[in-house]
Amino acid sequence: MVATDPLWLPSLSYDETELRKMDAMMAMADGTAGGSRGGVRPGDTGLAVSLAGTTINVTAGVALVPRAGQGAYRVQMAATSPGTLTAANASFTRIDLVYLRVWDTAVDSSGLRKADTVYLAGTASGSPVAPTPGGTEIYTPLATITVPSTGGGGTGAATVSTAVRQVTVAPGGVLPVTSTADLAISGTYTGQTRYNTVRGSMETWTGAAWVAPGDWVTYTPTWAGTTGAPTLGNGLLKGRYSRIGRTCTVQIFLKIGSTTTQGSGSWSWTLPFNQASAVDAAEGFAGSAFAGVGAGYPALSLIQSNVGFANKMVLMLAGSPGTLVGPGAPIVWTTGSTLSATLTYETT
Repeated sequence: MVATDPLWLPSLSYDETELRKMDAMMAMADGTAGGSRGGVRPGDTGLAVSLAGTTINVTAGVALVPRAGQGAYRVQMAATSPGTLTAANASFTRIDLVYLRVWDTAVDSSGLRKADTVYLAGTASGSPVAPTPGGTEIYTPLATITVPSTGGGGTGAATVSTAVRQVTVAPGGVLPVTSTADLAISGTYTGQTRYNTVRGSMETWTGAAWVAPGDWVTYTPTWAGTTGAPTLGNGLLKGRYSRIGRTCTVQIFLKIGSTTTQGSGSWSWTLPFNQASAVDAAEGFAGSAFAGVGAGYPALSLIQSNVGFANKMVLMLAGSPGTLVGPGAPIVWTTGSTLSATLTYETT
């Protein structure tokens, strides 16, 4: 057995590699033993890459730069300029790379111990790709710069993209929020998770809103007829769904307007997600519906994938097996007639 030095015990000394490896406990795992996911922090505006003419600028910031077998390098950088943009090619577009590099002579034999930003020009071609730093380099990408050709109508105006920039978070990192002010704050990155103590539920930031599992989401179903397409006109058709895992509950509502045309054949409505493949039956009961005006007519919601209705909902009249809702069934549909249905099914 090989003894190691755990943090923090008196009289022990630690070298830099030991400390970096133990820092991995504070970083998101990358799927390897002792490995870390590197990058910048989500919501942190630091290490932003921009162009001022042909000068490349990088703002101050912090990042985590891992290296297999070496742990994670925590880096803080002052504002810097890694260089001047290489001139555009006359015929082809080029993609350049800007990255944060750690020089560690014990690993890369560079003779240096420092961190800096690096500009690496790519190769102009008909199908350009960003260049890859050398195999011994310890780095995390910050941005690519696309440089169009100057000939053939090109402008040569370079653009910066941060699509290659990787973000990292601490393991877990779910924030409980209670106050009105905290609840009103938008998320800083898509996929961020918080615990809403008022609702008593976990919420995930979608990029536009905080959403809890099972929240209702609106969608517009497509209304069809087997032998002739209906048109909604000034009628009303709306849908919504609630999805948890692969279980989806969907609701639709239809109101016939004065300019609605009903098409011909049995009606169907598209589902928000594809259905799972049927295992024991090609036809599955999914829910219930109510059609008509006044007393109305109860119906069953079905997914009849065996007769051309895959990923669609149809309505079968209760007490009349085989009769599907459509023009004249169960009523002569007129202005103001309504239909509502709900179903629960397994998605792919």
